[in-house]
Amino acid sequence: MTAPLLQLDGLSIGFGDKTVVQDLNLSIARGERVALVGESGSGKSVTALSILGLADQARQTGRILLDGEDLLQKTEQQMRGIRGRDVAMVFQEPMTALNPLFTIGKQIAESLRLHEGLRPNAARERGIELLRRTGIPEPERRIDSFPHQLSGGQRQRAMIAMALACRPRLLLADEPTTALDVTVRQQIVELLIGLQEQEAAERGMAVLLITHDLNLVKRFAHRVAVMEKGVLVETNTTSDLFSNPQHPYTRRLLNSEPERAIDPIASNARRLLEVQGLSVDYRTSVKGWRSAFSKSSFRALQDVGITLRRGETLGIVGESGSGKSTLAAAILGLQRPSEGLIHIDGQPLSTLKSTNSRRMVSSRLQVVFQDPYGSLSPRMTIEQIVGEGIALHRPEVTTAARRQRMVALLDEVGMPADVLPRYPHEFSGGQRQRIAIARALAVEPELLVLDEPTSALDVSIQQQVLNLLTRLQKKYTLSYLFITHDLAVMRAMAHRVAVMKAGQIVEIGDTMDILRAPAHPYTQALLAASMVAGAAA
Repeated sequence: MTAPLLQLDGLSIGFGDKTVVQDLNLSIARGERVALVGESGSGKSVTALSILGLADQARQTGRILLDGEDLLQKTEQQMRGIRGRDVAMVFQEPMTALNPLFTIGKQIAESLRLHEGLRPNAARERGIELLRRTGIPEPERRIDSFPHQLSGGQRQRAMIAMALACRPRLLLADEPTTALDVTVRQQIVELLIGLQEQEAAERGMAVLLITHDLNLVKRFAHRVAVMEKGVLVETNTTSDLFSNPQHPYTRRLLNSEPERAIDPIASNARRLLEVQGLSVDYRTSVKGWRSAFSKSSFRALQDVGITLRRGETLGIVGESGSGKSTLAAAILGLQRPSEGLIHIDGQPLSTLKSTNSRRMVSSRLQVVFQDPYGSLSPRMTIEQIVGEGIALHRPEVTTAARRQRMVALLDEVGMPADVLPRYPHEFSGGQRQRIAIARALAVEPELLVLDEPTSALDVSIQQQVLNLLTRLQKKYTLSYLFITHDLAVMRAMAHRVAVMKAGQIVEIGDTMDILRAPAHPYTQALLAASMVAGAAA
């Protein structure tokens, strides 16, 4: 039998007195694609970092064998020669992994010069070819672009090009599609499969995919390894694991798909939100001497119209740049429309001039953002975060009554009262999102704008948050404007859906009707990319 390319033999990893990976045994053959799945804290990412020798200050025992050589016995200088050349990594968020001060070309060339000794011109030509191979348009021009000048999908393609520059034997892909829209996600998956198959045929390159996206696993992996709390609980071929999971944790992961559990809207439900003919323009800069004579603008929204009734959820879906977040910002009063009207309970927002009247309306509209770690102030306690809105909008409430209200809110979202003196960094992602929801509910709003509220969460935690939102909607007859690129979440949560492309609504209607029979080609492409259409039938 041929020896595996990578073998983890009794690998244990710890920090201080805490063991985060325990006695992990896993092998990957040449040319194989293996997925390592599990929730946050299961030990997936730290395992990948250990393979690269990047688990700083970790206590590691066991063996990490690459072609029979134990990487744990290598010096740091030896590992520098292995990283990039023999083992490379594609990270989840290229915007943070790429250096913002250097062009894409310089970052690709760095690895080529270090490992292959290429001169600058030769490295540039190889970089252009790599960008072309990974599907970036106009690679001769894009190679001189900085990371912020590329879209999310292009940045991920550039990172894949960097990882493949020295043709490694093993590619580690840590959540490579999580931050991407569904159509771009499909493109990246197809790209990775195509590139791996080419490299496998020529050099036997294998891929270890780290993810919690089970749809991605089903498409991508030959085998799947499931981790729970640092322990490998199940390994099997992809088809067998999905058709006949053995471990209870694996079964729970596979059953975490959001279920549709929303009530129909009453026929006499009043119209809470109405948007008519909404357009938004952004000013763009004109460089050089032309700036004195030219004024340029970009139309982010074009003639958008939607309505939302009490107790209803309207899903807004579309890829990055489609105008979803601009629409939400305009409704929240954070972006001035160029044209059109926004009515709340029949009252145009544009007529609200006084601070008090605007504050009164804003208390009826609240927002829950995608990343609670970024939206919750790290310098404020949970008591200050949740109580801030009450103090601002209900100044007549006494301190004792305000605290009582906060305790009730936290209980409503499944958090104990003893979290009040603590800070956001002390909580998990799911707990932080519960706190963000409690903050939004503090001023008793009627409409919540939910901007990708579960996309950063593991599948089981995502299900818990969606169940919470559904329960709160039923209890308080809340209306939700639910922005998402996850069509499975939309199917579970939305009564109606509006599909956006290039600043316009291309299709709007009942969620299940659109999932079963999408009329617009763009909606059809979204459904084909997400594999949700079959679930709606």
